Amino acid sequence: MAGGAASGGSASTDTYKEARNWLLLPAWAYLGVFVLIPVIMMLVYSFLTKEFRGGVVWEFSTAAYDQFFFDRGLFGDEPAKIEWTYITIFWRSIWQAAAATLLALAIGFPTAYFIATRPERARPMWVFLITIPYWVNLLIRTVSMKFMLRDTGPLNDVLIGIGLINDPISIINTNFAVQLGLFYSYLPFMVLPIYASVERYNFSLSEAAADLYASKWVTLRRILLPAVKPGVIAGCILVFVPSMGSFLAPDLLGGAKNFMIGSLIEEQFKGNAGNWPFGAAASMVLLSMVLIILMIFARQQAKAEKEVS
Repeated sequence: MAGGAASGGSASTDTYKEARNWLLLPAWAYLGVFVLIPVIMMLVYSFLTKEFRGGVVWEFSTAAYDQFFFDRGLFGDEPAKIEWTYITIFWRSIWQAAAATLLALAIGFPTAYFIATRPERARPMWVFLITIPYWVNLLIRTVSMKFMLRDTGPLNDVLIGIGLINDPISIINTNFAVQLGLFYSYLPFMVLPIYASVERYNFSLSEAAADLYASKWVTLRRILLPAVKPGVIAGCILVFVPSMGSFLAPDLLGGAKNFMIGSLIEEQFKGNAGNWPFGAAASMVLLSMVLIILMIFARQQAKAEKEVS
């Protein structure tokens, strides 16, 4: 009987394993067609030659990467110098995304904590309110932000009306406008993972800390933050990664002076004057940077989970 039960359990496990493989097939097919193949195409295109009217010539070349990192003069016959233009754009993308992530964390953490500490019946309503902006297209939301922040927009009208300022504040076409646009676009990505972590947090630990005369700051720093660190890391990843490659907010809110890597890549594939290999090379540089950042975050999250356990 025991042997039969054991064999039956094993057979059942094998059956579920086979079914699980079949159920995962559509997901693997989707990832292969819409993720892996486009990345391979970009990698191949980055090593091809630019066609004069757009597109590529199927001849191997490393000119796209050379153009990204080195400046050889107008005709390409001068000694190689570091091309600071594109490196500066790349660096601007990193710190703009980092600033938007920190802003989202500063607002998102208290918001997530507030939602998680509401009565259980009220929490779905607050989560629902957080996700409402995603019912509207990102382009429409970014354009709305531009109208709100412009010199004659509602923000300046209110500030002038209450007497805080005398002249309109020029926010559009600044770094701060880009950071606001990125923050507004991806704030729910910060709130929801942190909310999920705080909701699972055992608040009796905070009560025990208070009984031991720990201040609220010490409780937050020593008990709450380590417990919800995986959610914070996940939120930072979900905000930072898409912010780095964003092009709508920089284009509409930042102008030409606040060009980011996503805008640079977009320009290379528009019209007949684009440079497809260069755009593909910039995409691969961006992808490599994102993968490095994800690996660092993954190691930090694994370390945090090990500390908690």
